[in-house]
Amino acid sequence: MLELNNLNAHYGLSHVLQGVNLEVKPGEVVGLFGRNGVGKTTVMKSVAGWLKPSAGSIRFEGRDLGSMSSDRIARLGIGFVPEDRRIFPGLTVEENLTMGLLQRKGRSRSEEREAIEATFRRFPRLLERRRQAGTTLSGGEQQMLAVARVLVGAPRLMLIDEPTEGLAPMIVDEIFNIIQQLREEGIGVLLVEQNVHRAIEVSDRFYALERGAVIFSGRADSASDRERLMAAISL
Repeated sequence: MLELNNLNAHYGLSHVLQGVNLEVKPGEVVGLFGRNGVGKTTVMKSVAGWLKPSAGSIRFEGRDLGSMSSDRIARLGIGFVPEDRRIFPGLTVEENLTMGLLQRKGRSRSEEREAIEATFRRFPRLLERRRQAGTTLSGGEQQMLAVARVLVGAPRLMLIDEPTEGLAPMIVDEIFNIIQQLREEGIGVLLVEQNVHRAIEVSDRFYALERGAVIFSGRADSASDRERLMAAISL
């Protein structure tokens, strides 16, 4: 589904990604782990089209994304939930969700309405607050809204960056339950998460990143791979 081959990216003169190779298959959750500042978010932004690669390739279902705009990439079926959530100020919960409809063109008004209602059925807490301004929600509710807004666009691949940072344990459980549901529904997920132990529970495979390059990859169901991962990212 997603394939990164020798991906390089710069911020000005700073060479952040230095030959990243990874892949995500349909319906699997792939964790991308590492210490702060090693390039995890830069990988996400590169795939989403927020940052253009300086070398290498990004392919989604065989199509090269390197020269595409972020809105075109979203319409191909890639949804990005950034770390800062990007809730639209001044818009209600329902209006924020409606903005997510822009990711997928060609649906009728009734189909769009059903997409919104289906999202509210998945996130009943958001239904209770549908008329409330999105920026007045709690941190956990804003995170749910950020995920829900992407899901309205019916993505086939989701990029989720640090979804549980600063959230209460009960909300953390809900977020990981949502990720598990996405996996069961066949949606591919590339997940960046500092809570590595919890993220491993919902992942199929993982990559460890250090200084802008993959230093190790493994399977989440392998005890030895998990041990190597923890050793690699705690150096």
